[in-house]
Amino acid sequence: MSQTLNASTLLAVPLAPLAGALLAGILGTSFGGNWIGRRLSHTLCILGVFVAFVISVMTLKSVALDGARFNETLYEWMNVGGLKMEIGFLVDGLTAMMMAVVTFVSLMVHIYTIGYMEDDEGYNRFFAYISLFTFSMLMLVMSNNFLQLFFGWEAVGLVSYLLIGFWFNKPTAIFANLKAFLVNRVGDFGFILGIGLIVAFAGTLTYADAFAKAAELAKITFPGTDWMLVTVICICLFIGAMGKSAQFPLHVWLPDSMEGPTPISALIHAATMVTAGIFMVARMSPLFELSETALSFVMVIGAITALFMGFLGIIQNDIKRVVAYSTLSQLGYMTVALGASAYSVAVFHLMTHAFFKALLFLAAGSVIIGMHHNQDIRWMGGVRKYMPITWITSLLGSLALIGTPLFAGFYSKDSIIEAVHFSKLPGHSFAYFAVVAGVFVTAFYSFRMYFLVFHGKERYDQNPDAHHAHYSDEEPDVQGHAVHDPHAKNDHGHGHGAHEKPHESPWVVTVPLILLAIPSVVIGFLFIGPMLFGDFFKDSIIVNKELHPAMEMLAEDFHGAVQMGLHGLVSLPFWLALAGVASSYYLYMVRPDLPAAIQKRVQPLYTLLDNKYYMDWFNENVLARGARMLGVGLWKGGDQAVIDGAMVNGSARGVAWFAGVVRLFQTGYIYHYAFAMILGVFLLMTWFVWFNK
Repeated sequence: MSQTLNASTLLAVPLAPLAGALLAGILGTSFGGNWIGRRLSHTLCILGVFVAFVISVMTLKSVALDGARFNETLYEWMNVGGLKMEIGFLVDGLTAMMMAVVTFVSLMVHIYTIGYMEDDEGYNRFFAYISLFTFSMLMLVMSNNFLQLFFGWEAVGLVSYLLIGFWFNKPTAIFANLKAFLVNRVGDFGFILGIGLIVAFAGTLTYADAFAKAAELAKITFPGTDWMLVTVICICLFIGAMGKSAQFPLHVWLPDSMEGPTPISALIHAATMVTAGIFMVARMSPLFELSETALSFVMVIGAITALFMGFLGIIQNDIKRVVAYSTLSQLGYMTVALGASAYSVAVFHLMTHAFFKALLFLAAGSVIIGMHHNQDIRWMGGVRKYMPITWITSLLGSLALIGTPLFAGFYSKDSIIEAVHFSKLPGHSFAYFAVVAGVFVTAFYSFRMYFLVFHGKERYDQNPDAHHAHYSDEEPDVQGHAVHDPHAKNDHGHGHGAHEKPHESPWVVTVPLILLAIPSVVIGFLFIGPMLFGDFFKDSIIVNKELHPAMEMLAEDFHGAVQMGLHGLVSLPFWLALAGVASSYYLYMVRPDLPAAIQKRVQPLYTLLDNKYYMDWFNENVLARGARMLGVGLWKGGDQAVIDGAMVNGSARGVAWFAGVVRLFQTGYIYHYAFAMILGVFLLMTWFVWFNK
């Protein structure tokens, strides 16, 4: 079989979802006259993503089995002083894996959306958005140059802004999407600085050319300092990843993004937007391998995120926010692996996490539908017997998340822990402690949610908030006026009284759950060998084995997926996970009175966690208020006082004063002018006499 891929076929991967997005977004909305209805809109969007998925799977097969590769320019936009700005694709093992994962998860989300958003007035608009999001992400992962990477990077940020604020009549949704947009701009500022430094010193926007000059960049110091240029470049690039992949302290946008509809929570927080930063750092491995300082920085930031964001998941009561903080923690695990130079392990966890986290988000949405849009896990319980498909798929997803041996999450998480253990970079001891302790924390909050939702006594009829606004057809807007609540459903019992019994979701919701549950169980077992210890990423990821031997040491200890799974049953992470599950069962099933008593004993700690380490307070009251004060100071002191007051109005007043003085000598009387002439002659004569002595 040919060792190259067809450019036209690859081009269809991003363009098929784009076509669906344009047709649904223009012809299916009031913008284009509502020419097509809901059925045709979702059919076009799903068909576009399905086409992309099929081609992606075929591409993955060609790449994995036949060694096919593609790295070509498709279109040259402009050439400025020898700097080529192009659109092109790079398809290797890393890209092919990302293409398959993104399109599969997106396809599941598209199908799921039919059931979840069936009564929403913005149905066609939502499908247009999620298809456009898929196009943006595919352009990002398929790019072979920094210009296209940045285009996809910003495009997913823009569409996520539209999706998080999809219900634009909700003040909380508007606040959340603005927060996500601004925080990501902070990270993107560092990202574009990193790209700019590469262009300035390497003179190219193409990955291959930049990586070819990596050794030269490693010998250059940053102008005016003794810092290594490659270290500055890598840290700037990683700051971009900190924003997109929600690493501390730029993580604050992700939990609030739960204000959007549940399908986009799965799409943004599972396989697409938040993993873009992980993918980017893995793609930039030839640069990061040249700076141990940058790798150490990456590892420590990831460790902080993995552990401390997990703590926040323990006290959350909103079912979607529990899963959101789980995403933050798992992104921290991936970032720690990147810092340990175990890039393939990081993207392997990215893949396994995509399936079980999308499953958990969609299962949470199914629970929300079945519970008549109650999202508080304290007022659920006993849902297992009413929603058997949602229950079993949620259990499988939770077991994968906590790293149960033989499940997908076990193989990737255990590999991360081992890779960090073998690392010798500064900060590796703290990182190892964080990822090991995080195993217990993850198991505790995951099964706290699981037990409170699916087991125990039924509490859905005891909810004190059952008659609040979000259970009615109207919800107050910013001005206090009643507006339509997009959460309210009128069919299938969604919007009926909160005291009605839960019910299983329709097939368009449960089928994606089943299809996501399958890889959540088996994909780690099937692919750990070729992806971590084979040649799958051989030309995608570059590792200096002498300086960073973690992957080499992992390979020495690997004797097959079965043996690894069996050995996992006697390892420390397994017992910590088991302890987390047992603790959550005891506290919330056997002694449900204990959590409240413990909370009273550690009230200061609970307050700290409840306020999310006061990061939001700091951002709003220190950074935002400080920026506002600086802005006001520049406005009043700089603009009004200096520019308008001194330069513009001051110069005008100076001219007016000078004109007023000159006007005194322009009286129009002849004797005044005669006197001035005589005075001038006298002064002139005096000057000549004085200087001719």
